Amino acid sequence: MQQLGGTDLKRLHRTWRRRNDNRLAVLLEHVESPFNVGSIVRTAAAMGAESMYLVGRTPDVQIPGVRKVSMGTDRFLAVERCETFKEAAAKARAAGYRLVALELADDAVPLPEAPLDTDVCLVVGHEDRGVSVEALAGSDVVAFAPQLGKVGSLNVATALALGCYEVRRQGFDFADLPDAPAAE
Repeated sequence: MQQLGGTDLKRLHRTWRRRNDNRLAVLLEHVESPFNVGSIVRTAAAMGAESMYLVGRTPDVQIPGVRKVSMGTDRFLAVERCETFKEAAAKARAAGYRLVALELADDAVPLPEAPLDTDVCLVVGHEDRGVSVEALAGSDVVAFAPQLGKVGSLNVATALALGCYEVRRQGFDFADLPDAPAAE
């Protein structure tokens, strides 16, 4: 086994892109750390997100701290600045997205059980306080990443990465994959 080179890596990614027709967007509500925003930008671009909505105190993708971590991957996203969650939510809905907030909340569903097999805009919030009450009420679904350890929450960029992966996993078409080998 060896690592894939440039051409083989492009082929692999192209194959997986063809297996998933669902659109993905992200909405960052008051995510204040440039390093978290940069990590989210890079993850969103890697997972094929089309749009990113920046709300409130979320730093612009062009500031040095964000650019350092995102490594210029913001060029693959349509980034829009919005003053309020309500404005960003209206734009995301007008673009056809279901809003799914990632938050530890009493009525939240586990990510694997959330209805993510459509066009989804994942909503994440402030690193310490999470998404606002307005965003919780204004989202179509609230979901959380089940955690098994003794830590109560995840870093916002990590939570977003798990959400992006789950959106893609639920949207994959596995119909033409060869049968997996039987476990021994």
